[in-house]
Amino acid sequence: MTSVMSASIAPQPSRQLKVLVAEDNIINQRVALGLLNQLGHTGVLVSDGEKALKCLTQLQFDAVLMDVMMPQMDGLEALAAIRAQEASSGKHLPVLMATSHDNPGDGERFERAGADGHIAKPIHLQTLHTELERVIRLQR
Repeated sequence: MTSVMSASIAPQPSRQLKVLVAEDNIINQRVALGLLNQLGHTGVLVSDGEKALKCLTQLQFDAVLMDVMMPQMDGLEALAAIRAQEASSGKHLPVLMATSHDNPGDGERFERAGADGHIAKPIHLQTLHTELERVIRLQR
């Protein structure tokens, strides 16, 4: 008996997004970029929170996919800095936290910290699509 794998068709985004991916693990970086590309989005990679903040001063993004645990400056510290800058600018950048330790209560903790949502790793195509669409829709 031969098994046939069905190819999953990537959901169509409402618009193409430019997403900053802050992730220190090279495999997770490749996965995130690959998924974003499958969804028709583009991604820019940085490896820690400090680099994410610097990148945000130089380029415009539609959203951020931020790993919670990174060296130098972790995702929650970077998120706090992003939200502090927004307090003076009046703008809001959607930030999704990504964590491999998806514990009960994490969603509420990340929301209290200012995140727009969170995604458990390994990241799945449909979940990434759904969460990006949700947080972008909230911006309108």
